[in-house]
Amino acid sequence: MLRILEARLAGRLLKRKAVRLAEAEAVVRPILEAVRTRGDRALIEYGRRFDGLDARSVAVPQSVCEAAAARLSREFRSAVALASRNIRAFARLQLPVARASQPSAGLRLGQIIRPLDTVGAYIPSGRYPLPSTVMMTVIPAHVAGVPNVCVTSPRLVDEILGTAWMLGVRQVFRMGGAHAIAAFAYGTRTVPRADRIVGPGNIYVAAAKKLLAGETGIDFVAGPTEILIVAEEGDPRWLAADMLAQAEHDTDASAILLTTSRPLAEAVRTEVTRQLQTLPTADVARVAIRNNSAVILTGSTEEAIELANRFAPEHLTIPHPALLKQVRHAGGVFIGDYSTEAAGDYASGPNHVLPTSGAARLRGGLSAADFVKVISTQQLSRAALKRLAPAVATLARAEGLEAHARSVEVRLS
Repeated sequence: MLRILEARLAGRLLKRKAVRLAEAEAVVRPILEAVRTRGDRALIEYGRRFDGLDARSVAVPQSVCEAAAARLSREFRSAVALASRNIRAFARLQLPVARASQPSAGLRLGQIIRPLDTVGAYIPSGRYPLPSTVMMTVIPAHVAGVPNVCVTSPRLVDEILGTAWMLGVRQVFRMGGAHAIAAFAYGTRTVPRADRIVGPGNIYVAAAKKLLAGETGIDFVAGPTEILIVAEEGDPRWLAADMLAQAEHDTDASAILLTTSRPLAEAVRTEVTRQLQTLPTADVARVAIRNNSAVILTGSTEEAIELANRFAPEHLTIPHPALLKQVRHAGGVFIGDYSTEAAGDYASGPNHVLPTSGAARLRGGLSAADFVKVISTQQLSRAALKRLAPAVATLARAEGLEAHARSVEVRLS
């Protein structure tokens, strides 16, 4: 079932399927327009049609979230507390800091940091409800100082509602799909307009975020999840388990092992088949393994890393830190035998909302820095302006902007 390919034959596999966003955009456009023009009435209609909404409002009462938190097991609450501490600590490392400098006498330059006012976090709850995504989206926003963090999810799941309550979120909505993204982008009487919308979702969520990216800020347009594992050697059970952990997400997920060892490739293929026999999510994982996954044999580990850079994977696993200097494109990097990607999904600290579909060439994962604005400041004395005046006036007049030049010269005449 799991293919073994020579590197020269891997081009087609490494070329991602085109995300059928154009078709999805055609579907979601009227939904976005309906929410823009009819607000809450449209939300209720779409909620009843798509989300099973049976209430008069998409707003989830705080009492419902508090009750959900009370029903959570002690083990679950402890897991949330541990994961939250690590996510919060890492998010603090990511924040830009206010700075000031004086490069010359009378010229003071700096930057100040200000949080966004409102953030909307989209939490999937279809095949798999994801309370971990509540932590990954809410905690960095709180670390950044965002005063109004909202959560939306299409289904009322105790683990999602309860986690949001534990984290201090008091605005939770039952909305899914494109109408949820539209509600945060435009705002309604019930749903506040968000400065940025974050969190993963299906193709309709991705299409809505793409279409509304100019109306509001987004994290990125996400495609199917993916992992590339570079292994010179290793335990086939561990490698197979890592591949299946990715494959069980979605039938379009991709799990690829790059190795120089044919015996290891054969052993991993055998182990994947064996583990699928007892995996509860095998119906999903088997399709992803068969259609989108493989072991690719490379001539060297350096060749494997170069293939990984060409692919720019969401998740990249490498055997040792010495290879880091060769990594140019990846959403997140997991180093060594015990750095399983599942640890990053839940509790180690770095964010699991990562760029897919090659977007890792452009940016890393979601971070606390996504929830703040870096605002530059400058203060010039008369002497400092006088030193700059000839250059400013020359450049302004070269561009034909006479008033710019005069605005400097009038202060020095």
